Amino acid sequence: MGRIIIGVSIVVGLFILGFYMNSAVKTFKDFERTVTVRGLAEQEHLSDVVIWPIQFTQASNNHEGIYGLLDENASKIIEFLKEHGISEEEISVDVPIVTDRFAQRWGGDFESQFRYVASQAVTVYSNNVEEVRAVMRNISELGKQGVIISGDDYQFRTEYLFTRLNDIKPEMIEAATVEARKVAEKFAEDSDSRLGKIKTASQGQFTISDRDNNNPHIKNVRVVSTIVYYLAD
Repeated sequence: MGRIIIGVSIVVGLFILGFYMNSAVKTFKDFERTVTVRGLAEQEHLSDVVIWPIQFTQASNNHEGIYGLLDENASKIIEFLKEHGISEEEISVDVPIVTDRFAQRWGGDFESQFRYVASQAVTVYSNNVEEVRAVMRNISELGKQGVIISGDDYQFRTEYLFTRLNDIKPEMIEAATVEARKVAEKFAEDSDSRLGKIKTASQGQFTISDRDNNNPHIKNVRVVSTIVYYLAD
């Protein structure tokens, strides 16, 4: 009698175990159904920092005299900037670069009218981007004072920076997540499924670029988030 009871108990136990194992496998398979989506968030912002180097050149046959000409031009530029509302704290003067054309590596340029050619830059570093841009439009005033502005050197190009990324990160990540969920819900609807919980989520790298070549002071901030959702019937 005892053996019969034990046998029945084993059969019942195996039945119950099989039922739960089948249920667990089904649940596992359900949880393995996923969809991977990406959400894009973009915003436009004005730059909050401008770096404006004003490079100027001079030529002379007198080594000592060319430094005097550079100092004179630098003073004119600084005065011009101050008159247009740029503070002294926003202005710095770079080290001058003087080239002796007669002493150049390949024998020198003996046909040149001037032996010494020098360049220097006065740089404006400011948070008042629009005010500085307004001053840029009046740069021709320096030419009328005899200051030769040279803007062809790549290292002296004007730079615009956007430094408030941390202030807008949370709302942009939220916007990217909302966009990704919309895409996932549409996919679930089209596949006769229900959208489940998030399996994994990764935040893409933020990128900051000029909106276009003509407006480098306007920045396009962009981020793409990748999210994997579970799907259920």
